[in-house]
Amino acid sequence: MAVAVAEGSVPIANARRRSRTAGLYPSWFYLPAAIIFAVLFMLPTFASLFFSLTRWTLQKADFIGLENFAQFFREPFLFQGLINTLIYGVVTSGLKVVLGMLLALLLTSDIFGRGYLRAVVFFPVLVSTVGVGITFTAMMHPTQGLINETLASIGIKGPGWLTDPRFALYSVALVDVWKGVGLATVIYIAGIVSIPLEYYEAAKIDGATAWQRFWTVTLPLVQPATATVVILSFIGGLRSFDLIWAMTKGGPGFTSDVIASVIYKQYQAGFYGLSTAGNVVLFVMVALIIVPLSLFLNRQEVDR
Repeated sequence: MAVAVAEGSVPIANARRRSRTAGLYPSWFYLPAAIIFAVLFMLPTFASLFFSLTRWTLQKADFIGLENFAQFFREPFLFQGLINTLIYGVVTSGLKVVLGMLLALLLTSDIFGRGYLRAVVFFPVLVSTVGVGITFTAMMHPTQGLINETLASIGIKGPGWLTDPRFALYSVALVDVWKGVGLATVIYIAGIVSIPLEYYEAAKIDGATAWQRFWTVTLPLVQPATATVVILSFIGGLRSFDLIWAMTKGGPGFTSDVIASVIYKQYQAGFYGLSTAGNVVLFVMVALIIVPLSLFLNRQEVDR
């Protein structure tokens, strides 16, 4: 009897071993992604945290604790850069949501040349940001730029788009919207075409107008697309640097400086530890804004 039990336990043990092996097998496919994530994200993140606590050069690093952070927050134009960063993020993300939705509605309707127009709208996304900045800097020149010359031809005196402190930040934000609205439009197009036509047909039978169909059918059902556009656009706006630097370098004065350009100026001056601490501050600020915003938008999506 004992022999029979022992013999019967062998297949059971083998089956359990095979089950554990089969359970581990799919997990190995996570390993390449985990290695890439660790090397490209986790390692630089922890390295940045360490170097933000040091006064470092390419040859050595001296640990100084939180002194870099204290000095960073004493920067005279940091508060202005913070306000500009928030304004830039809100303006660019808000306009991309509104214009992206309107263009998506247009480009999903039955119009002539719809495919060509979609390509035209998306094309600026593919263009180099620095190239766009240089081009629009020339176009926005206060006396010789194409925009002001066009306005002058109809009797309107154009402002100093990039030289007037009142307009510089908003001018760059509008260029950012022009360049990035194509991606928002594509996301909204994907959301709109995924809505079943039966919903619109039912709304028509109930006598809903075009506006009512948009408000009660389209807008609620593209909530996932809206959440994606808001989050991506807001992250891009808060982290924006290259377009601002190409067009204004934070000027005139410091009126279009954002946190990223303040950090870069510190790096240019040779304060590497200070600029690293600024990057950590920027990372934390983006996380503190985006994580609650993402949770709120996802909760809205679930409620709907």
